[in-house]
Amino acid sequence: MPDSVSQSDCVTDTCTLAKSLAPEDVRVGDYVAPLFETYDYASFFWYCDDALDDRSQTVPIRFLASESGVPLKVESVCLPFVLVKHPRRGSFTLDVRRHQLARLDGSYAKQAWKALKQRDSNPDRKRGKKRKK
Repeated sequence: MPDSVSQSDCVTDTCTLAKSLAPEDVRVGDYVAPLFETYDYASFFWYCDDALDDRSQTVPIRFLASESGVPLKVESVCLPFVLVKHPRRGSFTLDVRRHQLARLDGSYAKQAWKALKQRDSNPDRKRGKKRKK
């Protein structure tokens, strides 16, 4: 398995970890990735009986982020909102009350950013053609 990270890679400091961030730790210029998304559901949907709980209560459910691990570059911060740039889709806003973010290692983030950006810049891929070897 040549593409996998072996234990010896982590021992020699080539393996890095993403660091979970508190909202106040997000800084312009950081490369971040969403770890989790939290959604609130009405309690009567969760328990299937509105007599058990107050209808105004919600149940927070945490899911893995749909694009977990994709590097996003922080362009601006105005808590609870963070303006980020995606390598392929441009800029958009994340709400840190809903999204748990992690700071990515700089070398990983730059390498992943470049790879994802190049993936869409290949003209044959856009037309659905395979590359000739």
